[in-house]
Amino acid sequence: MSLPRGSEKLARFLRSAREGINKRGTVVCVVGNEAADLDSMASAVMYAYHRAASGENAVPLINIPRSDYKLRTEAVYLFDRCGIDVEDLLFEEDLDLAALHAEGRLKLVLVDHNRPAKVHSAFDSVVDGIIDHHADEGLFSDAAVRAIEPVGSAATLVAKRILEENADSLDEGTAMLLLGTILLDTVNLDPAAKRVTPEDEEIAEILLSLSGADQQELFDALQREKFNVSALSSADLLRKDYKEWQMGGQRVGISSVLLSIPDWLAKDSDLSGSLNTYAQAKGLDLLLAMIAYADPDFTRELVVYCPDPSLRSRVVTFLEESDLGLKPVASDSVNESTNLYTQANVAVSRKKLQPLLVAFLEGEA
Repeated sequence: MSLPRGSEKLARFLRSAREGINKRGTVVCVVGNEAADLDSMASAVMYAYHRAASGENAVPLINIPRSDYKLRTEAVYLFDRCGIDVEDLLFEEDLDLAALHAEGRLKLVLVDHNRPAKVHSAFDSVVDGIIDHHADEGLFSDAAVRAIEPVGSAATLVAKRILEENADSLDEGTAMLLLGTILLDTVNLDPAAKRVTPEDEEIAEILLSLSGADQQELFDALQREKFNVSALSSADLLRKDYKEWQMGGQRVGISSVLLSIPDWLAKDSDLSGSLNTYAQAKGLDLLLAMIAYADPDFTRELVVYCPDPSLRSRVVTFLEESDLGLKPVASDSVNESTNLYTQANVAVSRKKLQPLLVAFLEGEA
């Protein structure tokens, strides 16, 4: 498959961004959230590209170790299709933010999140911008750029800003990178998935025209790659798209997993043991795996792992009484520390469940 027009321009930017770290003056580091899904990666790359076009020394940071990149199968596919070489990307081990901060040279721009990851909490004073579609936590009200809107994809807000400020910088390759991200986040702009907004639709229509892409073909290819997790172990499935919080007195991890419960159990006959190993390594009190897949319709399921019977009982009761529409899945393959569910309300994603769980657990503290 030939590369889309403009791909070389984006590749040149990424190579120059790596070199720009050692230049004098301020480095504007654009970083996605710690889950580093396609939305975070593409938004970081494209917003840094936009800032650099205005003359700033801007670099995108992929907020995971380089070794984890292979787990983001949909990102690997789309980046390659848009002409992005993984060797040109900056991962967490490639950029010493603490050194830049100590030198007074760091500005941080958050995309796809509005509270810095724990590892970046020391840099609160230099947060200069936020572009995000999650619930607004009310931080950094004086940031130079602060765009937080409940759209389907952070890439929609990045594209909107580029179209408003420098539309000529978008070409086939960069438009395809943003478009593919929006399509995947909104399940191909499907209202039934309850993730798309009119703004996503409007921006996607413009990007579709600029990219010359076939919308259905692009979405189908990304969907296929996103769910191509057949070679991943349970630990890889859990860490592929993982976020962690302190909620009240509990350390809680929530993974997004792209494999149905029956397929996961067939793949791992000791799922409870695998969940326990992962939770212990992370120091978790509670681990949730929010499962999403299409077979053929978009489907959600939920796995709850908690070794503390009292905490598990309280959390399970809260979840079962919530509007997730949970129905228990019986299985002899897991032990009493693990609860399995189908989830009727497919509109409740991790983004929506996390603040509800925070309110519940902090209310108990």
